[in-house]
Formats: sequence, C-alpha cells, structure tokens
Amino acid sequence: MTTAIEDWRAGGFGLYIHWPFCAAKCPYCDFNSHVTASIDQKVWAEAYLSEIDRLAGETGGRVLNTVFFGGGTPSLMDPDVVDAILTRVRKSWRMSNDLEITLEANPTSIEAGRFRAYSEAGVNRVSMGMQAMNDADLRKLGRMHSVAEGRKAFDIARSVFDRVSFDLIYARQDQTLSDWRKELSEALSMAIDHLSLYQLTVEEGTVFGARAERGLLKGLPDDDSAADMYLLTQDVAESAGFPAYEVSNHAKEGSESRHNLIYWRYGDYAGIGPGAHGRLTHDGIRHATDTLKQPAAWIDQVRKTGSGELSREALPRSEEVVEFLLFGMRLQEGLDVTRYEALSGAQLPQDRIAYLVDIGMLETDQTKIRATREGRAVLNAVIRELMPD
Repeated sequence: MTTAIEDWRAGGFGLYIHWPFCAAKCPYCDFNSHVTASIDQKVWAEAYLSEIDRLAGETGGRVLNTVFFGGGTPSLMDPDVVDAILTRVRKSWRMSNDLEITLEANPTSIEAGRFRAYSEAGVNRVSMGMQAMNDADLRKLGRMHSVAEGRKAFDIARSVFDRVSFDLIYARQDQTLSDWRKELSEALSMAIDHLSLYQLTVEEGTVFGARAERGLLKGLPDDDSAADMYLLTQDVAESAGFPAYEVSNHAKEGSESRHNLIYWRYGDYAGIGPGAHGRLTHDGIRHATDTLKQPAAWIDQVRKTGSGELSREALPRSEEVVEFLLFGMRLQEGLDVTRYEALSGAQLPQDRIAYLVDIGMLETDQTKIRATREGRAVLNAVIRELMPD
C-alpha cells in the first residue's frame, strides 16, 4: 500500500518553468502573461538558473520525470536560454529514462531554425496554441496568426519534433454544433498524437469578462448547447483514435502529456518563474509554493534574496484529500481508492458512490472509481457528491 508519507511518488516529479511574456494579451486569457517592449534574456536566464540551484538543493535526490516551459509564450525565449536551463537541469537531477521536455509555442513565434535549436537543447515535445481553425474566430479570440500561418507553423514543428500537440477552444461566439464538428474533424486530420480541446470559459479580470459584464459578449452558446459540443468532442475524437484521457485532453495511447499527468495524479512539481505554483513534499508533509506575479518584482526578489518564492505553506491533510479528489476524478483512469484512503484515513462515501453508479454517473472496480461519459459532462456535480463532509 502507498503510504501517505510517500504519496507523491505515485504521481512523479516534474519541473514547471514559467515564461511570463507574450507578444499580445488574448482577451480570454487569465494566465499570468505580460506584454513588454524589451526583455533582457540574460537576466532571465540567470534568475532561472539560480532557482534551479535552490530547488535542486532540496530535491536533488529525486528522479525528474518532466520539464514544462509554460507561459506566456515560451517560444519567445532565446534558444540559448532554453539550452542553459536544460543543461543546468541535467546537472541538478537524475533524469528518468523517458524524460519529457515540453515547450509551449504560438504560431506567430515559430521558425524552423529556432525550433531546431530548441530540439538540440533537449526539448522533445511542443504544445501549440492554435485555438481555432477559421480566421474570423481567430480574430475574435485576439489571436495574431491566421489559419494558414497556424498550419505552416504546425508543419515546421512536425518536421522537427516527433511529439506535437495543439490546443483548440470551442463553444465560441456564434459557433454551431455543425461548425465545431467540421472544425474538429479538420484538426484531427492534422493531429499527430495529442490534442487539448477546451470549452471557452469567461473569466473575471479578462477582457472577455469585462465585455460579458457589460452585456457585450454576444453569441455564446447556452449550457445545453455547450454540453452537446462537449459530448460531440468526445465521440468524434475517440472515433479518430484520440480518446479523452482527461476531461479536456485527448491522445493516442502512450502519447498523453506526462507532465500534466503529474498534476492530475497528484505528484510533486517545482514551480519556477513569476506566478508559478508548486507542490513539494518534505518529511511526509506536502507544501504549496507560490511566487510573485509581476515579472520585475520576481526578478528583483531572486536577485536580492536568492529565492523566487513568495510563500510556502504546509497543506492540511484535508486540503490534500480535496485536491487529490478534484484532480483524480478528471482522469479517464479514475481515482485510486487506496491512495485516497491512505491520505484521508477514511473511505469514500459508499452510499453516494452507489447512487452515482445507479444513475450512470460513475463506474467502479476494486481499485478505482471513474466518471462515465455522462458523468464527465457534469463532473463538478459528481465531485460535489464525493466531497468529504
């Protein structure tokens, strides 16, 4: 049985590096991203290397499973910076035999020479922000590329990397079910091994959020229409050989994002960069780490104190249990019952599980509980039923 002390090992250990800069801010985006006129990449490289040294000092005995460059737009990073970071990473941790190193990219910042340099540095997987397959909707989403540019960028990425994923957003303004079916089919005909298919959510603090408050964000589908699009997504993607392994992520067998699986399987990960979060276990206690969001403030803190962390707090076991439940139920493989009981010291609510199985929202075996196709469509409601009292 997995003990609570070593629970993170069941999920693995990853490194997340946040690059906070974009060429432009998308109106739907609530990530920590900033637009700036100039970037001193040497200064950023020094800060990242300093943080790697600090975190390796407390986790250096671990095997590193994944590295993920997120943002922002990490494909705006100089390849020399990526190379310096990965060189330091290899010196700081033991590497797993199947180390996955992902870099997020936008089609406007992709060029063949830059991508070859990333590959030579060690990047072996790229995740591209395509977001839509028609120009009118790309403009509505504030994207700076056209469909033709997106396809060209995808071809460049495919020529360099064996593993290329891309993102699409659906349930967009004035999008019909038939529109989405056609667009999704087109995307699946291009896809290599992985797709992230997200339903548009309007977040507070974004341009879309402000428009929605003023009643200016017209044409969004109602809940029933959005649910129909979700179910269509599952059917079409699975028929094309890209089943969902997580609520919004689809992959051919064996091509799942191993870094994101660390999150969903509730492993440990070190977060570096402005706004990066982490989960690190020491002496059987899992800690939540956080950082300043403003890039200049984060750089200044690293220089002055030798640490980019804003806070590190021991998570109460009750919060661990809730996080484990929230993440694990997102996965098609389901929630590990033994791990849940080891973390919580209690069983899941058997009467509620029986009820959810009876109405077709859950299925169980001796080791896992998982949401059915219908249950994943209303997953938040299913999870609420399973929450500890």
